[in-house]
Amino acid sequence: QVRLAESGGGSVQAGGSLRLYCSPSGRTLRSYVMGWFRQVPGKEREFVSVITSSGGTPYYSDSVKGRFAIWRDGVKNTVYLQMNNLKPEDTAVYYCAASPSRDDVTNTQNYEFWGPGTQVTVSS
Repeated sequence: QVRLAESGGGSVQAGGSLRLYCSPSGRTLRSYVMGWFRQVPGKEREFVSVITSSGGTPYYSDSVKGRFAIWRDGVKNTVYLQMNNLKPEDTAVYYCAASPSRDDVTNTQNYEFWGPGTQVTVSS
């Protein structure tokens, strides 16, 4: 059974930075598309960023483009999300997810495995 574990969340002031980590256990997910999503209470889970299994050109939501960066380390079997110039509206629980398909990678329904999430809080 595959489990994803996020870490690196925390509290930061606006303009600050955080780096999130996602590591699977159980087996490698090198062939999977890896994505980051976020969710605030009362709202749907929102796509943030995604990277393909080959580590090719990543994709970002408009709200984080230019501020966030995603990459993966095949040796360490870890996916990273660097978040810079954080804003209060970035406050959310951030989830790592794995999808076996490149189809519609912004859709939560296409992801097979999810982590429990890590809280990111940005104060003004």
